[in-house]
Amino acid sequence: MALFRCVWSVLSALGKSGSDLCAGCGSRLRSPFSFAYVPRCFSSTANSYPKKPLTSYVRFSKEQLPIFKAQNPDAKNSELIRKIAQLWRELPDSEKKIYEDAYRADWQAYKEEINRIQEQLTPSQIVSLEKEIQQKRLKKKALIKKRELTMLGKPKRPRSAYNIFIAERFQETKDGTSQVKLKTINENWKNLSSSQKQVYIQLANDDKIRYYNEMKSWEEQMMEVGRNDLLRRTVKHQRKVDTEEY
Repeated sequence: MALFRCVWSVLSALGKSGSDLCAGCGSRLRSPFSFAYVPRCFSSTANSYPKKPLTSYVRFSKEQLPIFKAQNPDAKNSELIRKIAQLWRELPDSEKKIYEDAYRADWQAYKEEINRIQEQLTPSQIVSLEKEIQQKRLKKKALIKKRELTMLGKPKRPRSAYNIFIAERFQETKDGTSQVKLKTINENWKNLSSSQKQVYIQLANDDKIRYYNEMKSWEEQMMEVGRNDLLRRTVKHQRKVDTEEY
């Protein structure tokens, strides 16, 4: 179930305080129309192009996330998302329909605004705009992906022995610019004996074990919430083999 394809909207909610988003909620569910798409006046530039309206599930997630965070301040975002997904699945169809109707109304308004803008453009302006939009989409997609993985609590990649050494010594080196510090630290690394480097090599190996264990647990959580697209290729392949054998 691709429940989190529009997770950027949920990410945006993280930038606001729970009190701002929950003000006046008073109950488990707030009116989804508070997140309705409102058409604006647009120019022919990509920056002013209307954004797609939030899907029914993302509206619900954006509404519920600050509430769950307030109730579970120490919980990881991935755990909260799993709880929100479960709550959405259990939501009565009559309550889901409120969100779905709001999305359909916003989608219709969105299409009408897009058509209005395109009718005002010349063919050359349309071509130029499409190129600009494509570039911005690629850049935004990479940024969204990075923020999404951070929000979902993806473990940090393991550090190399050299990187661990740099992080340790960089704070200790007080004089000079960052570039000068790195140059000095690099020379110090080169001058370390094999036994001295072995300490950092062991720390790096320990970090690899940490990463492997955390990734295994994280990917299990992602499979539970239907985010198989975030699994590593080796995990996807093994899961496919296991399914075929079964």
